[in-house]
Amino acid sequence: MPNSYDALVPLGWDAGWETSLRSTSPGATPARAICHNGAGLVLATPDGAESVMFTQRLDPEPAVGDWIALVDGEISAVLPRRSLLRRRAAHGDGEQQLAANVDTVLLVCGLDRPVKDGRIQRGTTIARDAGAEPVVILTKAAKGSETEAAEAAAEVRSAHPGIEVLITSVKEGVGLDELRAIIGNRTVTLIGESGAGKSSIVNALMGDNAIAIGDVRKGDSKGRHTTTTRELHLLTGGGVLIDTPGIRAVGLVSDSDAVAETFAEVDDLADECRFTDCQHDGQPGCAISEAITSGALAESRLDGWRRLHEETEAAAARILDAERRRADRNFSKQAKTAKRDERRN
Repeated sequence: MPNSYDALVPLGWDAGWETSLRSTSPGATPARAICHNGAGLVLATPDGAESVMFTQRLDPEPAVGDWIALVDGEISAVLPRRSLLRRRAAHGDGEQQLAANVDTVLLVCGLDRPVKDGRIQRGTTIARDAGAEPVVILTKAAKGSETEAAEAAAEVRSAHPGIEVLITSVKEGVGLDELRAIIGNRTVTLIGESGAGKSSIVNALMGDNAIAIGDVRKGDSKGRHTTTTRELHLLTGGGVLIDTPGIRAVGLVSDSDAVAETFAEVDDLADECRFTDCQHDGQPGCAISEAITSGALAESRLDGWRRLHEETEAAAARILDAERRRADRNFSKQAKTAKRDERRN
């Protein structure tokens, strides 16, 4: 890689991105999106941070974490992504980009409240959809005893096979070295509801108090949103962290393959059923029903598998309907324009 780009290496620049830049925009200068302010991007360039306004429509629309090609100081292209973390938009049928080129998704759950399997399943699914690795981070372990924290971690591991689980308590420094080892030189992001301890983890990893920590309401242990924008941080110990606002709802836009990865053991059993159209409700030769009866599979895993498959299928149907409506409107506009031009001629 050229020496002029050495400053970008801690941010994740490597030979693969160099090749991508040459094929996408030969002669361009690379930069990574630190923050999206609506009218432009704050970029990490080889010469330092720089704010650059949008001068053209880009496809895809840039997200925090994207690698950008700069030509004469202007954004000319978004380099092909290695991953994109996304969810269903809070309002409407579209999708919301959360972060680009993420390697690991830290699913943050506070032990001062019930740990919700549904949130972990959804977070795992959108991580798999992005091509990233999910890791569950149980925060605020000091709120209870070590035994209670260990039992909670064991329950999460049992309910979510194959997912790494880490217990942390920022004030006491518990689990932080292990968390830094998980991050390494990778790009990570955190997903978790407000008050779960995301900002405290960010502060601990960054070594300062750059993120304002909000008070947690008594009674429901939920906090105010203290992170209001997505922003990329370079960690002093190595690695890159993309901080995101607390997410109240994680709607899926992923395909069925991501759900299958999240529930790999259920999906594998489904392939063993005698009939390809098995409904897994006690039909003859149903491998899933047999596994539930024998205790080899928890019924909650089957319920989650069904629920998220149904949600992704419903989301796909809504997107198709929305695209069809847009196409109909465009066709109607074109027809009206053609008739008006015909009358004029």
